[in-house]
Amino acid sequence: MQLTINGVPRDLPADATVADAVAAAAAPPRGVAVAVNGAVVPRGAWPATALAAGDRVEVLSAAQGG
Repeated sequence: MQLTINGVPRDLPADATVADAVAAAAAPPRGVAVAVNGAVVPRGAWPATALAAGDRVEVLSAAQGG
């Protein structure tokens, strides 16, 4: 199925989860937050949260600055 991860169209298997999207984005497993269609998904729910074709996934990493 096709969905968008961080603004980039991606193809993932039909049974993909949020955890799969994080892996596809090559994001580190710690220090990131994920939103699907604008709704934040808690880290503990990533493996069980199914994605659907057309979903918009944003994988955001924490940044330090000053």
